[in-house]
Amino acid sequence: QVQLVESGGGLVQAGGSLRLSCVVSGRTFSNYPMGWFRQAPGKEREFVAGINWSGSRTYYKDSVKGRFTIDRDNAKNTVYLQMNSLNPEDTAVYYCATASRAFITIPTMPRVDEYEYWGQGTQVTVSS
Repeated sequence: QVQLVESGGGLVQAGGSLRLSCVVSGRTFSNYPMGWFRQAPGKEREFVAGINWSGSRTYYKDSVKGRFTIDRDNAKNTVYLQMNSLNPEDTAVYYCATASRAFITIPTMPRVDEYEYWGQGTQVTVSS
């Protein structure tokens, strides 16, 4: 049984930082790309950042480039999302997801249907 458990969300003031973690169990973590998505109330789930199996390639939503960093520790079965310079528009539930196959291209990394398993989400709230 594959499980993804996110942590690290919370309430932060604009300009602040948070570091999200996602621990994966039940599959060979290092074989698969990982992604972070978010969903704000009344909006569709959107891609935030993705990382390939080794961590050598990353991809970001334009609005978070330069502020967010995704990385992974394959020895710990964990993917991280460091979020700096947060603003109220970043408020959402953040989800990690593991891809359904080992190799996905950068252009398709933002697609929800590229991911097979999802965590339960962690709330991030940024106050102005």
